[in-house]
Amino acid sequence: MTNNLNSSDFHLPYNPKLVERAKELRKNMTPAEKKLWCEYLRDFQFRVLRQRPIDHFIVDFYCPTLQVVIEIDGDSHFTDEGQEYDIERTRILEGYGLKIIRFTNSQVLNQFDSVCEQIQGFILSNPP
Repeated sequence: MTNNLNSSDFHLPYNPKLVERAKELRKNMTPAEKKLWCEYLRDFQFRVLRQRPIDHFIVDFYCPTLQVVIEIDGDSHFTDEGQEYDIERTRILEGYGLKIIRFTNSQVLNQFDSVCEQIQGFILSNPP
């Protein structure tokens, strides 16, 4: 039996225990997350959800229409443990048919136009 994860009736697995933590993260976004949200994704052409629980993870930004996750990586992502965790997390999320775009805090804060152009370019090459 094959399961088409991209069918319209598919719902991503969701851990209700993460809802409160996701709400906290929305209230306490990092400067980079806040910049990307307030200056670009809040008024994006497709609906974007902030701090969205998917499976046992909370992703920074999720666009259901495009099935894309946008992650903003801080310093913890650059440790060996952080990189191993990110690889596993990416593998699991991609298993649901999601595409992952990653940026560093520094890229968002210091190369903002480039980050926005990369997101827009991704949409043009992966239309809904």
